[in-house]
Amino acid sequence: MKAATHLRSLQALEMAIRLGSLKEAADTLGITPAAVGQRIRALEDFLGTDLLSRGRSGLRPTANLEAALEDLVQGFAALDRAADALDFGRQAEIHIEADVDWADLWLLPRLNAFKAENPNIFFNINGKGEVPARKTAPDCRIIYGDLKEGEILYRDRIAPVASLDNIRRFDPEDRIDGLVGMPFLHLEPQRDAQDRPGWPEWIERFGRRTEGAARGIHYKHAKHALEAVRKDVGFLVCGLSLMEADLDEGNFRPVTSIRESLIAPHPYVLQITPRQPMRPQMIRFCEWLKGEALITARWLDKAGQGPSD
Repeated sequence: MKAATHLRSLQALEMAIRLGSLKEAADTLGITPAAVGQRIRALEDFLGTDLLSRGRSGLRPTANLEAALEDLVQGFAALDRAADALDFGRQAEIHIEADVDWADLWLLPRLNAFKAENPNIFFNINGKGEVPARKTAPDCRIIYGDLKEGEILYRDRIAPVASLDNIRRFDPEDRIDGLVGMPFLHLEPQRDAQDRPGWPEWIERFGRRTEGAARGIHYKHAKHALEAVRKDVGFLVCGLSLMEADLDEGNFRPVTSIRESLIAPHPYVLQITPRQPMRPQMIRFCEWLKGEALITARWLDKAGQGPSD
C-alpha cells in the first residue's frame, strides 16, 4: 500500500488518537465527526482490521495500530514542520486562536484600525476571516488563564451593567436589597475559562441582594448577553474591557460605581508559536496588540481606583 493514497485517513486516525475523540479531531480538521469516522473506517476496511477501540478514557489504539503509532505521530509532526517551512505564499497571513469573548468584543473592534494601516496583512481568527484556516499551529494564541508561557496583556475587572431603563429601577442607596427582584443574566463557564467571577461572587463581595444570586438567564457568549442588556432584558456581570465601547457610547451603564468591581483571577496572555525567524508582519501585529492592551490596562487601573477597590 502506498501511504499517500490514504493520507487523509491516516491524518484523521492520528488526530483522533492524539486528541482523544472524533469530535476534537473533526473540529481541528474543519469537518464533521461523521466524516472523521468514515475516513478511519475506510482505512480499516482497506486493511481488514480494527484500528481503534473505545474505553472509559476515550479512544485507544488497537494492538495492530500500536506497533505503527509512534511512526504515525512522528510522520505528521514532520509534515507540519515541512508545511511551516514551505508556507511562502502565506507570509502575510496571521492566524490567531483566542478566547472567543475577548476576540469578539475586544480584538475585532480594534483590528480595523490596524488593518487600515496594514492593508496587506490578512487575518484568520478562530477559524474565520479573510483567509482560509490552515491545519498547522496558529501564529499566536490569546488565552484567559495562568501565565505558564507567553506575555501578560492585561488583567480585567468585572462589574455589573444594565441598560439605562433598568438602571432607573435600581436603588443605589439600598446596599442590602437594592437588587432584589432585578433580572440577572449570567455567562456560562467556558471550557478554558471556568473561574470567571459572576453575580454570586460580586454579591458576596458588595452585597445589594441576599439570595437568588445564581438565578436568571444563562448565555454561552458575552456578545449575546450584552445584546440582551441593550434590549433591557436584565443585569449582567462582565469584564469591563469587553464592554468598553458600549460604556463609552452610553448603550448601558455600570449598576454601581465602577470602583465596585472584582479583579479577574487570571490575565489575558499572549502566546506566540515558536517560528524562526519571526515574520515582520507578526512583529508589527504583536507590537500593536501589546500597545492596545497597555491602553486598556491603564483604563482599568484608573477605573478601579477608589475606596471600594
